[in-house]
Amino acid sequence: MTHTEKLASIDLLIMDVDGVLTQGEVIYQDDGSQIKCFNVKDGLGLRLLMDAGVQTAIVTGRSAGALEARVQNLGIPFLFHGVSDKAAALEKVVEQSGVPAERMAFIGDDLPDLPIMKRVGLSVAVADAVQEVKERAALTTTHPGGKGAVRETCEAILKAKGLWEEAIERFLA
Repeated sequence: MTHTEKLASIDLLIMDVDGVLTQGEVIYQDDGSQIKCFNVKDGLGLRLLMDAGVQTAIVTGRSAGALEARVQNLGIPFLFHGVSDKAAALEKVVEQSGVPAERMAFIGDDLPDLPIMKRVGLSVAVADAVQEVKERAALTTTHPGGKGAVRETCEAILKAKGLWEEAIERFLA
């Protein structure tokens, strides 16, 4: 199966957070709370993907109030945070979404992402992922994490499904 065929078969995109939806920095305030910086273009890409009927999920090892707020803002239905076993979390995503793992893509950046990457239909590494992740990914983005890698992946899925022009049309109407 070609990369385009794999992208066209995706019904659910799962993402890690730190290093994928963010640049991978964790900023702590004096009170111990975290600050996370999310890319708005990634957010629009996710909304376009969801509007086209592709589901989304987050599976991440870290928990943060900022992440919960972002997930709620975007309307991402599946959030698994504070996860130590990403493969087990994948099984929960499959169960709750009804989408088989072979019709899912996962975008990651570091070693804890490898267990889930080898179980989904399409594994994606961000441009600045660690080498071991890039070597095992079917695709690597040209953009780094937190700087458009998720948007790039969303667009690739929509284009492979023949839905990109339709997504653009809503802004031209």
